[in-house]
Amino acid sequence: MEPSITTTRSIVRYSLEGAKEVEDTIASEYALTIKINGSELMTMVCTPDYIEDLAVGYLVSEGIIKRYSDIKNMRVDHKQGFIHINSDRLNPLYAKLQQKRYLTSCCGGSRQGFVFAQDALNTQKIKKQSVQLKPEDCFFYMNQLQNSADIFKQTGGVHNTALCNEDGMMLSRMDIGRHNALDKIYGYCLRHELSLEGTFLLFSGRISSEILLKAARIGCEIVLSKSAPTERAIELAEELGITTVGFIRNQSFNVYTWPERIG
Repeated sequence: MEPSITTTRSIVRYSLEGAKEVEDTIASEYALTIKINGSELMTMVCTPDYIEDLAVGYLVSEGIIKRYSDIKNMRVDHKQGFIHINSDRLNPLYAKLQQKRYLTSCCGGSRQGFVFAQDALNTQKIKKQSVQLKPEDCFFYMNQLQNSADIFKQTGGVHNTALCNEDGMMLSRMDIGRHNALDKIYGYCLRHELSLEGTFLLFSGRISSEILLKAARIGCEIVLSKSAPTERAIELAEELGITTVGFIRNQSFNVYTWPERIG
């Protein structure tokens, strides 16, 4: 049985009118351990939906496997919190990677990731500019992301992201972890062989360097966020040819890199 993505709890809510006991909706927190060929790779704290997509997106974006077809079989044990994956086409550096984990800047340090100094060099630069957005498009798509964020409206405890192309929003995902939401998007695209040409990304949270690299590996030309990018993310976006747009709120926004794609 799949775990629930939300739960309810009786709380005391205070306001200027006083206090009252109410039922509140809370985002669930689920510990998922990825096991490859019987060995534990890592444990991430996530929202328990689209678990297969999450695992596939993580493994490919981190370079542990090259493509979805590298996985021979995959099985989720919801009760124990494991996803069992078998593959005979792992990155040759896999054994070394297991010894070089470190905490990323993900929310609360909920996952340990494999991030390399040469990641930017190994990530292909996006040279094409097939995506062009008008300023009003940036506001429109960000409003669309926020309006579709039902679990966030209920709990206030998740991040939201969406993949778009010129026809509109292709799919959206949410998770308590920013990285997880993006891996769910990427994993779904890989498993269903969706075209990633001419895509851009909507994001509710901070654009960190890890998020920027994941967007680059997907092939997104633009990243739109209601929050801020970090200095390293801006540097990487400049190097990799990605347009970064932040602070999309109150009828204004900032374009940090490659402004040619906006307006």
